[in-house]
Amino acid sequence: MIPCQRHLFDIPDDIAYLNCAYIGAIPNSVRDIGLVGAARKSQPWHIHPPDFFTDAEAGRELFARLVNASPEDIAVIPAASYGTATAARNLPVTAGQRILVLEDQFPSNVYPWRELARARDAAILTVPRPADDNWTAAILSVMDERVAIAALPHIHWTDGGLIDLVAVGERCRAVGAALVVDGTQSVGALPFDVQAIQPDFLAVATYKWLLGPYGLGYLYVAPKWQNSEPIEHNWIDRKGSENFAGLVAYQDDFQPGARRFDVGERGNIHLLPMANAAVSQLLDWGVAEIQETLQARTERMAERAADLGIQCLPPEGRAGHYLGFRFPGGVPEGLADRLAAAQVYVSVRGATAMRVTPHLWVNDADEDRFFEVLEAALRA
Repeated sequence: MIPCQRHLFDIPDDIAYLNCAYIGAIPNSVRDIGLVGAARKSQPWHIHPPDFFTDAEAGRELFARLVNASPEDIAVIPAASYGTATAARNLPVTAGQRILVLEDQFPSNVYPWRELARARDAAILTVPRPADDNWTAAILSVMDERVAIAALPHIHWTDGGLIDLVAVGERCRAVGAALVVDGTQSVGALPFDVQAIQPDFLAVATYKWLLGPYGLGYLYVAPKWQNSEPIEHNWIDRKGSENFAGLVAYQDDFQPGARRFDVGERGNIHLLPMANAAVSQLLDWGVAEIQETLQARTERMAERAADLGIQCLPPEGRAGHYLGFRFPGGVPEGLADRLAAAQVYVSVRGATAMRVTPHLWVNDADEDRFFEVLEAALRA
């Protein structure tokens, strides 16, 4: 169990921020590194050609450690949608095949598949929310040889419903389907092992549970796809780009591994050092330890919610860093706004649940304040 880490964040005592699934707070150390990056740009003579490469390579290595991959498997991307678009550019789908998604799945892992299905005369297979909330069983029940791609999250973004991606990955391989995962709401707070799950692609944005900046992310690309087509062609992804004097000796060959999928201007002197510091902090804490600590918090909060007649998914059916509060008759209109007016921050996504997502900065006083304000709002 990790003790409260609020001292590492710029969160005043009168703020109860239970909304990491919306935007994660960056640690003060990460903020300070961002300020240093901005200052460097004001004096650009301090920026040297190797700087365009070193932070990206460090980021590859750090993120690879987080998901049990090789640095060669990691691309630097600007958003999770860039990663899913890269997957959609390269995965084979033929007329009549299916692309599997979940009901109310996050749009960035839906839109590219709708476009691909339209272009290839394929079909979108949407798994409806199961009555028993067992997403894994619902997915496995429809996974057959007609499914070409399963495009899934690790947890459902509206309420934290957990998917057993190891079991889903095994089924994908059995029926010949590719597995594309948006890990933005899980990686960094919930252990993710690409060796066990074996996704074809894993896309993650850094601004939520990776506690990093907005506008940056990572893409894991399985080795079998690393000779595929990137969605853009830029100078830095080509072989020999370290030699600035030789850039006009145009190269058809790419940098090795997943680097060909890096976004242009990937050597971001502002964002990459921030992301690297944030992932380093997560590795120091330990993702398994983060999950255990947050699960203890959310289980206690779920018990307190039940006393108010509010239901959450059971611990075995949800990720430990996530709560979806389900109210009799649906989420009361304007409830999140009433909480925010009292400086208690949560969010509503979809029609079924109010999302409560703490991180290590949350303390017992925040929890007590949340329930005090919630009860008052429900009585109003």
